[in-house]
Amino acid sequence: MNPIDLPPRHRAAVLVLLGALALGGAAGCSPAGESAPRSAQARETPPTGTPPAASTATATDVGWVQLMTPMNQQAVKLLTLAAERAAEPRVRDFAVRLRTGQEAELDRLRALLTRMGLPGTDVHAGHDMPGMVTVRDLEAARAAEGPAFDRLVLAQIRDHLRQSAQVSRSETTSGGRADARELAAALVTARETSLAELERLPAAVRALG
Repeated sequence: MNPIDLPPRHRAAVLVLLGALALGGAAGCSPAGESAPRSAQARETPPTGTPPAASTATATDVGWVQLMTPMNQQAVKLLTLAAERAAEPRVRDFAVRLRTGQEAELDRLRALLTRMGLPGTDVHAGHDMPGMVTVRDLEAARAAEGPAFDRLVLAQIRDHLRQSAQVSRSETTSGGRADARELAAALVTARETSLAELERLPAAVRALG
């Protein structure tokens, strides 16, 4: 069965496999279902004159792109709050630039979903995944003010950057599609750069320990 057609519990299992690769066996998406299939044929129609990057999407490819898309979407929501409300100007500037980068990544991730024949909806909504900015996280950010807001945002964004970098590294080594691996590598590089910058920001030492 194609992961595109899997019911939610089976799609969650795909994410568990991907999370195990990235996090050394740590839980990825909960609750998890049964074992996921190893590969799937991608249903894609490439633009005229553009050769397909690969004809087969592995479970890792599917799990990665379906995880990274909502992770970026949720991070953009938190970064939008930070761009408007951070007490420290450098934190606001960082949030603006990171939001721009994450939105550009979203464009590429959505294009990859289309090429793979995957739905554009969040098929993992409601699952508890490391690095995902949750509804509760956003509510906590809206309730915080001043330096406390900055510390909360920096901690959450660091977690997002670290976890998504780890999962993307797994895609670069275990994915089956060249275009997905290329995008994952670009995401890893961007996150490493952003993490280095984040840790130099004011309040980062207090927020991140």
